[in-house]
Amino acid sequence: MRSHWSLARQLLVLQLVVLCVLAGAGITFAYLDAQQAVDQNARDQVRTVALTVADAPSVAAAVGTPNPSATLQPYALRVQDHSHVDFVTIMSPAGIRYTHPTPSLIGQHYIGTIAQAQRGAEYTETYTGSLGPSVRTVVPVFDAGHRVIALVAVGITVKAISAELRERLWPLFGVAAAVLLVGALGGWLISARLRRQTRGVAPDELSNLFEYHEAVLHSVREGVLLVGRDGRIGLCNDGARTLLGLGTDPVGRDLATLGLPDGLAEAFTSAENRAEELHLTDSRVLLVSTTAVRSGGRSQGTVVVLRDHTELQSLTGELTTARGLAEALRSQAHEAANRLHTVVSLVEIGKPEQAVEFATAELVLAQELTDRVVGAVAEPVLAALLLGKAAEASERGVELTVTPDTVIDDVSLGIEARDLVTILGNLIDNGLDAAVRGGGKPSVVVTARTGEDGLLLRVADTGPGVPEDADVFRRGWSTKAEDGHGLGLALVGQAVRRYGGTVEVGREGGAVFTVRLPRQEAGR
Repeated sequence: MRSHWSLARQLLVLQLVVLCVLAGAGITFAYLDAQQAVDQNARDQVRTVALTVADAPSVAAAVGTPNPSATLQPYALRVQDHSHVDFVTIMSPAGIRYTHPTPSLIGQHYIGTIAQAQRGAEYTETYTGSLGPSVRTVVPVFDAGHRVIALVAVGITVKAISAELRERLWPLFGVAAAVLLVGALGGWLISARLRRQTRGVAPDELSNLFEYHEAVLHSVREGVLLVGRDGRIGLCNDGARTLLGLGTDPVGRDLATLGLPDGLAEAFTSAENRAEELHLTDSRVLLVSTTAVRSGGRSQGTVVVLRDHTELQSLTGELTTARGLAEALRSQAHEAANRLHTVVSLVEIGKPEQAVEFATAELVLAQELTDRVVGAVAEPVLAALLLGKAAEASERGVELTVTPDTVIDDVSLGIEARDLVTILGNLIDNGLDAAVRGGGKPSVVVTARTGEDGLLLRVADTGPGVPEDADVFRRGWSTKAEDGHGLGLALVGQAVRRYGGTVEVGREGGAVFTVRLPRQEAGR
């Protein structure tokens, strides 16, 4: 059965158990060490006192008197009081007491082991005597001839030793209690913080959440990023790495080191929520949605969702081109109808010669442009684009001129037709709009030719020109006041960068856009 205790509670219980075990082990070791130290101290103390008494000349002198107890009993009591031992017993070599803390026991036989002392050696033992269990040392008293003339026994009761041990242990217990209290308080604080951070989730639930999070995060095609308040990437799934063209995992890196376009990086760190903004990278068109994460009124970072809009944008561009061609055909049909009405009217009023002359002139003029474009441009899509834009320009009152040196006879440049339409179509559209806004006779001049180095595309207009400090290839830049503009030139810049080309902007007498695209390697 799974535990429903939260991770914070389990951690608190574990900390308390560890603290109790450590405190118990510490107290046990400290108790054993203190017990050994107190016992050894008692043994050293009774041995020192016994040797001191045995070496006293007054003791040896008093033993030889008729009544040794009269002299030795007061002396033994003084030594016992000053040295803080429980008894000092001086006895004959046979073990008959001369002194004792209990005077009634003087003259009786000593209770304990004296054989070693009788042979001239000192001996320490724990023995139960008349005062209860005690640690005692028995040493001999020698005369001038090194004969044993008396014995001295000094002892400390086990009860006194235990009392000293308790005195040493009380501070230890106090320290252990303080450690437990501080440890429990610290564990509770850590547990409370962990409970807030994990929202009281149990470990198995937390594990499931993590597994679900990883599964969902890495299975969705959309890119998901979490950008912290400090501008560092806190989370990045596989989709985001693919869409942004990141080779390695960027988690922990600063956003500024990823080499993203300025507008895209700014959107990632924006404090305002954004919904499906269109942004361009070198190879993709992305829809970016951001949501600011706030806690306690402060921004904690931004959740970024990326969707690939490249294919849809490409299809939209192709649809726009097809619509433009259809519109051009409509314009041509409208113009043809007007000319046909003119021819019919001339015939009706009895001027057939003028009708034939008018019809022939119009046919030659229209056919001349078609023959020149189709003959010079081997790429049919590009030729159709130029013819369509020419019709559109005519309808808008703009003179569109295809220069005589326009020749595209090599279709093996490795450049996709859709990208050529994107580049040239947007440049011509931009030129037509600028020419209409400019003063004088509006005109657009188009040059497209191939050479050894690759493809050259040039579009010049008679519009107001481009400001010196304008970043015309930035998404959103436009000279129009209406929303929805500013994408065409950005797509041009993206396509040119994708093929490793260059684009130059001239500002003399209107705007002149010159695009150079190198030949592409096979299989690009």
